[in-house]
Amino acid sequence: MSEPEHRVVPLPSSFELREGSLPITALTRIVIADEHEHDHQHDQTVNHLIGDVQRATGIHLARTATAAAGDIELRLDGDPGQLGPEGYALDIDERGATVRAATPHGVWNATRTLVQLLPHTPVDTSLPFAHILDRPRYEWRGVMLDVARHFFGVDQVLRFIELIARCKLNRLHLHLTDDQGWRIAIDGWPALTGVGGSSGVSGSAGGYFTRADYAEIVAHAARHFITVVPELDMPGHTNAALASIPGLNLDGIAPPAYTGKGVGFSSLRLAAPATRRFISDVIGQLAADTPGHYLHIGGDEAHATDHAEYRQLVELLQHEVRRHHKQMVGWEEIANADLAAGSIVQHWLQPDVARRAPPDARFVMSPAAHTYLDMKHTPQCTLGRRWAGFIDVDTAYDWDPATLIDGIGDDRIAGVEAPLWTEKVATFDDVQHLCFPRLACLGEVGWTPQHLRNWSGFRPRLAVHAERLAAIGVPLYRSALLD
Repeated sequence: MSEPEHRVVPLPSSFELREGSLPITALTRIVIADEHEHDHQHDQTVNHLIGDVQRATGIHLARTATAAAGDIELRLDGDPGQLGPEGYALDIDERGATVRAATPHGVWNATRTLVQLLPHTPVDTSLPFAHILDRPRYEWRGVMLDVARHFFGVDQVLRFIELIARCKLNRLHLHLTDDQGWRIAIDGWPALTGVGGSSGVSGSAGGYFTRADYAEIVAHAARHFITVVPELDMPGHTNAALASIPGLNLDGIAPPAYTGKGVGFSSLRLAAPATRRFISDVIGQLAADTPGHYLHIGGDEAHATDHAEYRQLVELLQHEVRRHHKQMVGWEEIANADLAAGSIVQHWLQPDVARRAPPDARFVMSPAAHTYLDMKHTPQCTLGRRWAGFIDVDTAYDWDPATLIDGIGDDRIAGVEAPLWTEKVATFDDVQHLCFPRLACLGEVGWTPQHLRNWSGFRPRLAVHAERLAAIGVPLYRSALLD
């Protein structure tokens, strides 16, 4: 495959390459104005950039407050109306490289592009002359990691955050609870983790996050401009909670722990004595511990819940989420309830169900046939499932969120997300193999305007992206389509 004219993934919304290049040398400095020196997020971006450039080139860049010819200048004076909260302008010419953004997040995104413009092998340490004006198509570009079926510890989640940041993703949806495991400690309910967190699918070891663990994950995500969206899946997918707390069961008898792979058999009950206090406590604590705007209540595959009771439970969950000043997110089945304005419906399988959402609801698009990361890449793969089809990198890339549901265009779409369910995903190597490089496909789907996207142009850039991931030890899937 021929070398692409540039290596940037996702493709910027406006990108002009020019003749010439800017050498990066030991004399090059990163410039951050004195007035921004104490902006914590901006400062973290500078440190990330210094480390990234050193890994790519072997050159350690100093930082300064005064720009000179050949420097890389990071400015927070961009036009908010033009760039929005995540956009940036990047100009590289003989005078140096200048980033302009309206927010630290925009500067961060610019530095992710800048690092990709460096050669992926340190033969040449120069940046091509370019003018880039860039902002994302969608505000929500996420990935879901299921830690309930198989548990993945803090260090693994922190590493995952670092990897997804390379794709300009900005949401980490953590599926914290399911029939097989409860993975977040809740004050006053020690049995949730003592019993519900003790095992996983097929009797795997289990585990859970303490509140301090969760705070560490949230903080690390924030350093990479990623918002954590926690999910407590209710009213179905609740056997781990039911097995932990007898009072959540109508007969007061806790069912046995579940280590299988089935779905749709468990449910909270409104009449159970502990249900309302349980819902109030778990949502209240998670809301307090989550700085982002969102709480995900699940709501999917509640086949054991009567339709009327399902509506009541979802509306109760919604009330609690809103009471704590958060925005509710749920799988598309929540559209069967009476949703408040601003609710976010996550479409995954049934457009007709998602379409029942009220006109003021917004959507996160996660079509299983394109985004489910637990699906096999090809029929020859041994890892993964196949019920939604095979998803090689071309299938992960070649879809348009605005054409999935009749009448739901970009004005109602918050963004896109790729879920990784872990019934059959036992190790962190498995996680990485299934996620990469497919998450780079989702990154471009969520960032780049549709009219600029095409597989033939993306393919060589994705090949370089995959090489970069392999170089840092990611056990990714090596698609034959990238040869």
